[in-house]
Amino acid sequence: MPPSIQNARADVPPAGLPGRNVRGTMMPLAAMDKDVMAITDWPDAERPREKLLERGPAALSDAELLAIFLRTGLAGRTAVDLGRELLAQFGGLRGLLGADRDIFCEAPGMGPAKYARLQATVELARRFLGEDIQRGASLTSPEATRRYLTAQLRDLPHEVFACLFLDNRHRVIEFVELFRGTINGASVYPREVVRAALARNAAAVILCHNHPSGHPEPSEADRRLTRRLTDALALIDVRVLDHIIVGDGPGVSFAERGLL
Repeated sequence: MPPSIQNARADVPPAGLPGRNVRGTMMPLAAMDKDVMAITDWPDAERPREKLLERGPAALSDAELLAIFLRTGLAGRTAVDLGRELLAQFGGLRGLLGADRDIFCEAPGMGPAKYARLQATVELARRFLGEDIQRGASLTSPEATRRYLTAQLRDLPHEVFACLFLDNRHRVIEFVELFRGTINGASVYPREVVRAALARNAAAVILCHNHPSGHPEPSEADRRLTRRLTDALALIDVRVLDHIIVGDGPGVSFAERGLL
């Protein structure tokens, strides 16, 4: 037997094989790097999962939340390190969550399985927000309405115009995407909006569209369109309660700005 093998310590595994900690349990390769301490060796209060259970998810950084999602890191990098790298590579959470599948899968440690899990998580969040805007629910919270519309439209790469149709007690009938366009705009036809309102026997409507540029400030064209739609819908006794433009941040409400 070669001396290098004969003199090897019994508790150090051959190169390329998983290691074991002092308790005899398996350790990821990253834990064996002399400059990296595995998350399992961190103090309990600093481990992302234990920290979440003890202090709640709001106490965790974006990288720590991603580490729980990722579950494992790479050789020489913990899951938290990998989370930080992904945030830097994609420019933050929005860039990561909205990344194209091929680009996402090219990132170190990522792949189709993690992409599918991430998209499922994002969709669960959208549906959770949508539970406050379910059919038959009264709109008692403008903030819940804004959150819901933001979740539906904010990260789309193209402009979408949609309507949230309501009955005469301001209960939700349906959220409907009516027009899709390019990154620069969408053509909206008042007669189609009127037709959609009549088909649903709506008494009121909240208009909404997104600005893919991220800047939610209303343009003069947005103001003109809102006036045209308000006038057209008034002819069938449908009231426009608001027009919300979704972009970065909380978005812009025409009602709050006094633009209706």
